[in-house]
Amino acid sequence: MNISRYLIASVAVFALLFGSLPPDASAQARRVPPAPTQKRNKRSDGVKPQTGEPQEAPPQDVVNKPDEAETIKVEASLVNVDAVVYHKKSRKIITGLKKENFAVFEDGVQREISNFATPEAPITVVMVLEYSKLTDALGGNWFEPGRYEVLRPMAMFLSQFVRPEDYVSVIAYDMRPTPLTDFTNDPGRIRQVIDLLLRNFPASREANLFDALKFTLIGGKGDAVVLENSKQATMEYAGLASLQGRRSAVILVSSGIDTFSKINYDEVRRIIQNAGVPIYVIGTGNLFFKKYGDALEPTDYITGFPGRLTFLQAQNALNTFAKESGGAYFPVTFEGELPSVLQSIDALLRNQYSIGFKPSDKRDGKQHKIVVKVDVDGDGKFDDKDYVVQHRPYYIAPKG
Repeated sequence: MNISRYLIASVAVFALLFGSLPPDASAQARRVPPAPTQKRNKRSDGVKPQTGEPQEAPPQDVVNKPDEAETIKVEASLVNVDAVVYHKKSRKIITGLKKENFAVFEDGVQREISNFATPEAPITVVMVLEYSKLTDALGGNWFEPGRYEVLRPMAMFLSQFVRPEDYVSVIAYDMRPTPLTDFTNDPGRIRQVIDLLLRNFPASREANLFDALKFTLIGGKGDAVVLENSKQATMEYAGLASLQGRRSAVILVSSGIDTFSKINYDEVRRIIQNAGVPIYVIGTGNLFFKKYGDALEPTDYITGFPGRLTFLQAQNALNTFAKESGGAYFPVTFEGELPSVLQSIDALLRNQYSIGFKPSDKRDGKQHKIVVKVDVDGDGKFDDKDYVVQHRPYYIAPKG
């Protein structure tokens, strides 16, 4: 009887805070987890369903193409750029453009566009969440714990903006990044992720943002997926940058404060610049800083609590990560801002033009500048004054 009451109470709390999933969510296909010998978030064909559990086949654009994806990755020298075009004044996103409307320049030299795709492909998103005791300290009040400032945008996006053909993965980090679920579009699994984070408490005060971004983009060894009953404690993960054939992005919900990462700021910037994956940032901790910023010490306290300079550096870092990846930064102060912010992120995600070009033969390991120009009306003149092309500004050439 006590268990039943607990379950009913949990469902009521979830429904009150975050609402329910879309009515057609039950029709979404369920993703089959990869075999134990594979990297967990690298899609592969020939996956067998778990015994005793009915499974539906994943979409055809996800499976049955391992050879094509591998050929692109190994054989082709190609730089991919995701670009969004919008009007400077009205901020209206421009759709319906063709390959002939764009031009790509590398270090000031125009390159031929070899690959072009319109914004119609499904999206693959990794949500990266700061889930630490520092989060509770920055966002808490008398009515709710501070981690709700992180969990609320995550729950709203997963429940309201994920379509049946999309795939999402969730990674929470404190001292280290922890994948909560592999890529899925199963509404039941998404509910499990939300419920898991609601019912638990952060374990560490550390918030190693740089390590979490490195893990998300280029992979590495991490904890086994929490929602899979894996007998292994750790597993190798493929980074999102290695994903081929799908439109991908990172949604980062974080204060931007990094406490103890193994890599530094310059290293994570280089990883972001070369990954080619746009990062859309929802900045947290802004209400705390606006209320108490003047009372904080200029530098960090002896206890390790961040000072004013750390907060300003964190906000600058988030803005830089978004800009250099071709994404966008949304510093959120009040809960009421979230619906419009999430709608903007969803619109940017779904209206990216995928542009591929063959770069120069330089193998110097250096940073090279990318500029994408657009001719919206097709009159042969670039419309730089009226339109903005949002894209990543650099790529790093391989060395040797």
